[in-house]
Amino acid sequence: MPVAASRRILIAGGGIGGLALAIALARRCRASLVLEGRAEFSPAGAGIQLGPNGVRVLESLGVAALLAPHVGVPEAVHVFRGGTGRQLAALPLGAWIAARHGAPYWVAHRADLHGALKAAADTHDLIEIRNGFEVSSVRQTDAMVEATAGNGARETGAALIGADGLWSAVRAAVAPGVTPRFAGASASRVVLARDKAGRLAANTVGLWLSPKAHVVHYPVRGGAEIAAVVIAEETWQSRVWDAEADRVQLAAHLAAFDESLANVLLAADGWRRWSLNRMDELPTWARGRTGLIGDAAHPMFPYLAQGGVLALEDALVLAGLLAETGREAEALASFSEARRARARRVQEASRRNGWIYHLAGPMGLARDAVMAAASGERLMAGLDWLYGWRA
Repeated sequence: MPVAASRRILIAGGGIGGLALAIALARRCRASLVLEGRAEFSPAGAGIQLGPNGVRVLESLGVAALLAPHVGVPEAVHVFRGGTGRQLAALPLGAWIAARHGAPYWVAHRADLHGALKAAADTHDLIEIRNGFEVSSVRQTDAMVEATAGNGARETGAALIGADGLWSAVRAAVAPGVTPRFAGASASRVVLARDKAGRLAANTVGLWLSPKAHVVHYPVRGGAEIAAVVIAEETWQSRVWDAEADRVQLAAHLAAFDESLANVLLAADGWRRWSLNRMDELPTWARGRTGLIGDAAHPMFPYLAQGGVLALEDALVLAGLLAETGREAEALASFSEARRARARRVQEASRRNGWIYHLAGPMGLARDAVMAAASGERLMAGLDWLYGWRA
């Protein structure tokens, strides 16, 4: 086996986590080969929220400056009662959160984030990206790991990291038999021009609460567009992340919301949707020279907007542990132990948010009263443990 192949890290998946890991490794003088199943990267995608913990990772990777011209920097999170449009709370972002945590709160289009990561990766000679290589099986020994694609192509390296998402193929080599399960809900997304967004065009994150659905929206593309997502309980399920949304079902979900929101969203074209899934906690994220990061290891519900950010955190931590050649299995085991409690806490907080968002009847009214009475600063301070994270 060539010397370069014996030292390089194989990364299955060229998404947010995979590219961030490749960049972080290159900055520590370790080569990587990114194996991406898609024949080419797609500009499709939805919005993504990047708390200060995520922006700090991007700064450390040299990616933040590339992304900055394309982000939105919302001033606050405005929480509304879905059926009436009445504002319940204003939670500070903008200058307040940047001063508190030493980094801003950004919102962006996923394609812009991926583009910035790809542009940064392309500047590193130690990073090779191979499209059209979808890992289907893994073989490892004490000295190496081999990834095989569906077409029979093979690549070897010192370690293999599964950054291949919710339906990870690499996960079978780490935790056989563990698969995601449908969670009884879907997320439908759209991006619309700011001049067609009505009250959604404010420079804020809007959060609208209703018993069986909630809506989130925020500015992307430097404020020129507004990304919106409707998360609702429903029986439709699919493994496809970019399925066409059912307009009749979408209209039924939005019927519970004030027309100042519903009418704007129903007038928008290009709605896509995906199913929400849950997965049992894995007994470990690493086995020998094979490990997992991001959704492959700990899929997140979107109720705390931390799925992509946790993948960024994972990448930075793992790259630091893999900096020393020859101790890959030990580094992966240490990574699993170091990150599991953090991921578990974020998962639990996200599930709790989802429960709170969809409260109905007297409990929903009580939630609204508490949010209206509490100061926004106090509510945001309760998330210092989340946004204050540093590697």
